[in-house]
Amino acid sequence: MSAPRRGRSLADTSLVGLIRMPAATTTPVVALLLRLVVALGSLFLAAMIVWLGGAGYVDNNSDTPISFNDAFYYATVSLSTTGYGDIVPVSPQARLITTLVITPLRILFLIVLVGTTVELLTERSRQSFRISRWRSRVRDHTIVVGYGTKGRAAVETLLGDGAEPTDIVVVDTDPANLDAASVLGLVTVTGNATRSTILRVAGVIQASALVVAVNRDDTAVLVTLTARELSPNVRIVASVRESENVHLLRQSGASTVVVSAETAGRLLGMATTTPSVVEVVEDLLTPDAGFAISEREVEDSEVGGSPRHLTDIVLGVGREGELLRVDASAGDALEQGDRLLDVRKATLPAAG
Repeated sequence: MSAPRRGRSLADTSLVGLIRMPAATTTPVVALLLRLVVALGSLFLAAMIVWLGGAGYVDNNSDTPISFNDAFYYATVSLSTTGYGDIVPVSPQARLITTLVITPLRILFLIVLVGTTVELLTERSRQSFRISRWRSRVRDHTIVVGYGTKGRAAVETLLGDGAEPTDIVVVDTDPANLDAASVLGLVTVTGNATRSTILRVAGVIQASALVVAVNRDDTAVLVTLTARELSPNVRIVASVRESENVHLLRQSGASTVVVSAETAGRLLGMATTTPSVVEVVEDLLTPDAGFAISEREVEDSEVGGSPRHLTDIVLGVGREGELLRVDASAGDALEQGDRLLDVRKATLPAAG
């Protein structure tokens, strides 16, 4: 029997821990410390009120005036609703203060105490609900397999080009990498992307693109094979270290293959003799500074004209999935539906 197309065979509750929604701005430790400060502050405030109004309180076990230790003891047993009854308010003023101040502090103390307990108990259910809602809405997103140096650079480029963090899913097995991705607001999936179950969880069937940025070429081939089998239409962009493995990635179904090691080596070699060329290449590859390479549709007024006569610096023409270089005779006359690869001024992100 074939696997479900949308990967719904897994219950959303079983995905808690496997899928992690973007981390909150406040860490659990900070949130717990804030609640502890509120609870201790409530105790201290109640103790100060009782101590300053000690004449209105009586200790049934002692004839001495109420000390600060007695007041703090009374605040503790009162706010925690233990209420032993050994220290009680007797004057009208003390009873009024207990009604108007101590009782609200008791409610605040219980809200902090019970709220923390309930939140810990309901966290799994809340995560399950968020995962269920995300899985029902995610469409045309980008999956990045491997969040090492290459994966992080790919994500930074996507974000720099205007992609929303909610449209990017990171798959990795390293908790540190997943934590770093979660800080950026990305949805993360813990697991080995060579397994079809993990890719289904990441939504590869609904994804528009898959970036394979793992450290091993053989792993990249397996991920590509698995992804292509699950989603025949997803665009797969894979990185390999050795050029001899490029044909393996293409045969496995990769749409685009980038040779990382040799590309870096060529840049290193060029930098020794023509460093300015390397600076220009780096400038073009940086989306948020200097110049960048962009792609746009041909405008109606440009149809029939030559890309070399445009005011923009055109590098190539995309036509029916094929790239025509600017000096190719077939691309000398622009057609409706063509896409231009041009150099544009990078747009800096808006402040704030």
